[in-house]
Amino acid sequence: MSGAESTRRTGWLAALGAHALLAPAALVTLVPFVWLACAAFKRNEDFFTSAFLPGGEGVLGVAWERLTLENFERLFGTLGLGRAIVNSVFLSSATAALATLISALGGYALAAFDFRGRRAVTGLVLAAIIIPPPLLIAPGYQWLFRLGLLDTFAGLILPAIAPAFGVYLFRQACASSVPGALLEAARIDGAGEARIFFGVALPLLRPMVGAFILLTFLGTWNNFISPQVVLQTPDRLPLAVAIAQLKSTYYQDYGLLMAGTLVSVLPLVVLFMSLQREFISGLTTGAVKG
Repeated sequence: MSGAESTRRTGWLAALGAHALLAPAALVTLVPFVWLACAAFKRNEDFFTSAFLPGGEGVLGVAWERLTLENFERLFGTLGLGRAIVNSVFLSSATAALATLISALGGYALAAFDFRGRRAVTGLVLAAIIIPPPLLIAPGYQWLFRLGLLDTFAGLILPAIAPAFGVYLFRQACASSVPGALLEAARIDGAGEARIFFGVALPLLRPMVGAFILLTFLGTWNNFISPQVVLQTPDRLPLAVAIAQLKSTYYQDYGLLMAGTLVSVLPLVVLFMSLQREFISGLTTGAVKG
């Protein structure tokens, strides 16, 4: 057996062993999602009588006739959850796009330009990262009140478009993925700084852009506290708050809650599956160079 064949066989066996170890972990991870999908189609009376699908005499021992779409009909019909979904899509998309652009610009400036006070600004950005977000709720509310941005989408989007974490993340990515010699060559050729950023630096930062868009979209989509502080009009509430309001004090419609949760989770799953390569690659960008 040649050395190449031996190496190939060893790599194949290692991959097989890794998959054998990861497959059970993947199945365990998928169990809650399968349970959620089953619970969303069950009636309330079947919720505690079966772990997944209600038992019966149908195919695979399942009482298929007991499954219902009533939960989803109530969500989008009587309760009008579609409006909350539109609000969440708009808030998450706008915040993710603006935060990614501004963070990339800030990180690029810290990594590519040697200006007086750069170390101080970088230190300030790092210091801002460790501030717990709940401490900013009261002063943030005061500023939004003074600016007349309460009960507006702008009051949620504007405070989130320049996160310190994103600026430092892109600073690290620029330092490791954008060669200074390439930027200097572009300047010698007469390119302006805006053209250099969008035409040279940003394409090299694509993995980080994908990862940060995903992180920001997820954070905004699942944001529960800020919308309740800033927004008062029910028609402007995002999906996370609308689903929480499905709960009642004396009675819980578990099927309705699970249907709403499933509707909330599915867009995130689709987004992650479409950006998973950029997400994984972006997380490792800048990991070895400070």
